[in-house]
Amino acid sequence: MRNVQQRFKMHVPVAIIGAGPSGSLLAWMLRRKGIESIVIEARSREYVEGRIRAGVLEQGTVDTLIAAGVGDRLKKESLHHRGVCIGFKNEHYILDFDKLIGRGVTVYGQQEITKDLLSALDRENHNVLYEAPATMVEDLESETPTLRYTYEGKECELTADFIIGCDGFRGVSRQSIPASVLKTHDLVYPFGWLGILANVKPSKEVALFSHNDRGFALLSMRSESVGRLYLQCRNDENLDEWRDDRIWDELDARLGAPGWTLERGEITQKDVTPLRSFFSEPMQHGRLFLAGDAAHIVPPTGAKGLNSAVADINVLAAALINRIQNDDETLLRDYSDIALSRNWQVQRFSWSNTAMYHIFPESNSFTRRMQDAQLEYLVSDETAQILYAQNHTGLPFAHKPEF
Repeated sequence: MRNVQQRFKMHVPVAIIGAGPSGSLLAWMLRRKGIESIVIEARSREYVEGRIRAGVLEQGTVDTLIAAGVGDRLKKESLHHRGVCIGFKNEHYILDFDKLIGRGVTVYGQQEITKDLLSALDRENHNVLYEAPATMVEDLESETPTLRYTYEGKECELTADFIIGCDGFRGVSRQSIPASVLKTHDLVYPFGWLGILANVKPSKEVALFSHNDRGFALLSMRSESVGRLYLQCRNDENLDEWRDDRIWDELDARLGAPGWTLERGEITQKDVTPLRSFFSEPMQHGRLFLAGDAAHIVPPTGAKGLNSAVADINVLAAALINRIQNDDETLLRDYSDIALSRNWQVQRFSWSNTAMYHIFPESNSFTRRMQDAQLEYLVSDETAQILYAQNHTGLPFAHKPEF
């Protein structure tokens, strides 16, 4: 299919905007069922594979990748975390999910999943157009909507039976749905996360979420030698003011507990990430379907962004397969309702986690005391821990494709 790159007007059954994990996973699932697609990606392959994102996978995500035949490296290199640790009043409390509900989470970087998927598509000679930004989606209510994009300096277009928007929060796909149809819900938090990657061995066997009067902090890891750590900060934080020793000192102050030592090492990357909760409804209009960040954003406190995207793709892949191969559009027609029903609960958990752990600029003594009460209940009551474990490790996925 590589010769498609030389054509600047074409028709394909499925056109996918975005080569991140959502778009590349959908392309791969469809390919395994013999359904042709093309992926249009605004950035270079190097950029897409190098984006540092989430690394905590729910069991549903792990099962999906293995069933789809792209889980070999994941099985070899991932880490199993039996639960999480809660930092509260300078004490550490382990919530053992394995004991509470019989499952934990898997640590494997999102960028590694993207590499695995794009490599699989490349081996199959599947067409992915990099550095080809989508500019417009038209005729959504027709049987052959049009996707316009730029490639190799030329204005191009294609038609498709279905167009799938996996192009993130600022992509063109959601913006193509008429304002009279689309309803959005948005909450921008008054803080962000200063994140670092560091060459350091784990200071804890599981991720450590810490509520502290100085602000939230999180210790997580990508491997046995690479750590990913975060500090609550201002959205306009100047990274030049954060020397490495200042970052480590602040992490130590917020994460610390008697008898525990924070391992330090070389910091290889720093960034500031704003936090927001967002979702749009519906997630489909005519022949356009949204998935992942194009339809919803969650603050990273609940580690749900990638997992929510994979949940969307499970439903959407099964729906497209049923429609294209069996002429059954029942599941495709219900895609938005099915995906949103799960996403609302994911949004609730991510929002409540963010509210519980972070220090809000406008908070007063009452709201601070309520945060303390929530955390006291969580670290001391098994019923609360079971509910937390069920949400943290992930709600069930619906309508998985059969491979």
